[in-house]
Amino acid sequence: MLELERVNSFYGRSHALHDLTVRIPDGKITAIVGRNGTGKTTLLKTIMGLSVKSSGRIMLKGQDLASEPTHRRARAGIAYVPQGRQIIPDFSVRENILMGGFASPSGRKIPELVPELFPYLKDNMDRPGGLLSGGQQQQLAIARALAAKPSILLLDEPTEGIQPNIVEDIQNVIIRLNREEGLSIALVEQNVAFARKAGDHFALLEKGRAVATGSIEGLTDELIHRHIAV
Repeated sequence: MLELERVNSFYGRSHALHDLTVRIPDGKITAIVGRNGTGKTTLLKTIMGLSVKSSGRIMLKGQDLASEPTHRRARAGIAYVPQGRQIIPDFSVRENILMGGFASPSGRKIPELVPELFPYLKDNMDRPGGLLSGGQQQQLAIARALAAKPSILLLDEPTEGIQPNIVEDIQNVIIRLNREEGLSIALVEQNVAFARKAGDHFALLEKGRAVATGSIEGLTDELIHRHIAV
């Protein structure tokens, strides 16, 4: 289990997370929901050690990672697919995927799942990443994260700005990685319908605080209208 206890985090001079306590159970999908600007992305960056300043405890399997640098958090089993993908455009598909392998205990190699999950990537390993469509780059970013052999995957808006014909493919991959491969997932998602479909648990953020958490059945229409709907 990944547990955040009384976490405070800062984005520049802005106090973005306030005494946040969230638990991401093993083998489950936890949907992180809320309006834009409520701290969802900051939460994932804080878990990875990418915030400007933070305090509190970030526990993974009993180990407090709060003072560890990003690369050690990755080697502890946390992988991050950021908003905007951040693939290296001049690197080939293969090179981008192998970049994720630095954190893998078994070294840099293409995960066995990648050809099955992403046939396009399998057939275009030598193609520069910058020539891929947005949806294909998202697939590449997920494949790169899988190369780290993580126990928990952080996904920040994985279907945002993706062409409709690939959105469903990515959603199905996320569900399969959890249901069939047992990968724990923290999913930042604006699409409440998908969050409800995929998620087992949820954390609803508002102004950097967790205002509601629990099983996904607790993400009621009333909560959505009060804290998310405009």
